[in-house]
Amino acid sequence: MIDDCKLIKKGLLMSSTTSSPSSKASQLSEGNSKVKVSKTSPDPYTFIECERPLPVFKNYETEKACPEQWNDWKWQFRNRITSLESLREYMPVTPEEEKAFQAAGKNLPFAVTPYYLDLINPFNAQDPIRKTVIPRLAEFMTAAHESIDPLGEDADMPVPGLVHRYPDRVLFLINETCSVYCRYCTRSRVVGSGEHRVEYEAIYDYLRKTPAVRDVLISGGDPLVMADHKLESVIQNLRAIPHLDIIRIGTKMPVVLPQRVTDDLLAMLKRYHPFYMSIHFLHPDEITPEVEDACNRIADAGIPMFSQTVLLKGVNDHPETMKELMLKLLKIRVKPYYIYQCDPVQGTSHFRTRVKTGMDIMEHLRGHITGYGIPTYVIDAPGGGGKIPVAPNYLLNYGNGKATLRNFENNVYEYFDA
Repeated sequence: MIDDCKLIKKGLLMSSTTSSPSSKASQLSEGNSKVKVSKTSPDPYTFIECERPLPVFKNYETEKACPEQWNDWKWQFRNRITSLESLREYMPVTPEEEKAFQAAGKNLPFAVTPYYLDLINPFNAQDPIRKTVIPRLAEFMTAAHESIDPLGEDADMPVPGLVHRYPDRVLFLINETCSVYCRYCTRSRVVGSGEHRVEYEAIYDYLRKTPAVRDVLISGGDPLVMADHKLESVIQNLRAIPHLDIIRIGTKMPVVLPQRVTDDLLAMLKRYHPFYMSIHFLHPDEITPEVEDACNRIADAGIPMFSQTVLLKGVNDHPETMKELMLKLLKIRVKPYYIYQCDPVQGTSHFRTRVKTGMDIMEHLRGHITGYGIPTYVIDAPGGGGKIPVAPNYLLNYGNGKATLRNFENNVYEYFDA
C-alpha cells in the first residue's frame, strides 16, 4: 500500500507504443463501469477489461499529485510494488500473471517503482515494459543450453564479489539489490537472494596487488540503490589505487527511478573523475521528461553516458523500435554502446530472439542514422568467453590486392590496396 499521500487519479488517458512500427497509440477511456478500448492497429494485442475504476499514480497530462513525495527517490524505493496484492491496486492482472506470482517461490523476486509502473499501459497485457517486469509462466520453463550462470562469472571470481575476466578490467558486484527486477536478468541467481557475498577489503587488496587492472565497472544489483556515503566509500577506496584509471557504474536507476539523480549524488561523483556511467535502456517508452532531465544533469556533471540494451522478443526486436530508441538516446546525450543478445539464463527462452533478428536490426541502422547512434551488437559467449561482436558482412571478398565491399544500399564497390 502506498503510504501517506496516495497518488490516485480517476479518469485515465494513456498511450503506449509497441514493438511494431505500424501500431498507433492505443487510447483508453474510462466509462462509468467498464474500460472501453479503441484499437487503431490490427496487431493481436491483448487488452484487459476492468469492471472498476483503477487508481493511477500519475498522468503527465494532468497536474502531478504529491510532487514532494513523487520526486523523492527514497519514497519511490520505499513504496515499490512488491506483491501481487499491491500490483492489483494499480492494474488488472491476467490469469497467467497471477499463476506466475503464485508459482514464484524462490524465483527472481518482483519489485517495481511507482514511477516505472506508471509507464505501463495497465490495460494492455502486451505492453513492452510490462513484459519485462511482471512475472509470466514462461519463466518456469528451462530450455536446452540455459543455465543459472551462463556467462561463468562465478568461475572467474578471484575474490567474492569481483569478476576478473579481461586482462585490464574487472567487474565489481557491489550488491544484490535493484529498485526494479528485470525478468530476463543475467544475474537472477544473485539479485534479491540474500546470499551474495562481497569481501570489500579483500577486493581492494587484490586490486592493489594487480597493476594490470586499470578499469573497474561497479555493478550489482544496482550500485545506485546505495546511500551516497556508502557508494562514495567504495569509489574513494578504488580511486586511491594509483593504477586504476577508469571507474564506471552500471545502472538502470536513471531509467526506472530518475529521481535518484540528485544534486548531492552528482556533486559526489564529480569528485572522482574520470568517471563513466553505463545505463540500461530497453525501449523508447522509457525516454520520459524525467529521464531526459536526469541524463542532461549527469552530462552537465561531466559524466559520459553509454547505453546498454538487451534485445528482447516482443519488446524491442523490431528495427524501427530500436532505431527510435537510439535516436532518442542521442537527444538526451547518451551514446548508444551495446545491443546484447539475450543471455541464455534459465527461464528466459521466451525473451530470446534469433541472432538473425539482431543482424537485421544492425543492417537497418547502418547508413540510416548517424554513426554516433549505432551501437555494437554483441553475444556474451556462454561459459565465460566474453563479448563477441556480431555484424552484417560488408566485406564481400578480399584478395589479389583488392577488397570487394557493399554499402548499406547493397551497392558493390572495389577498393584497391596500395
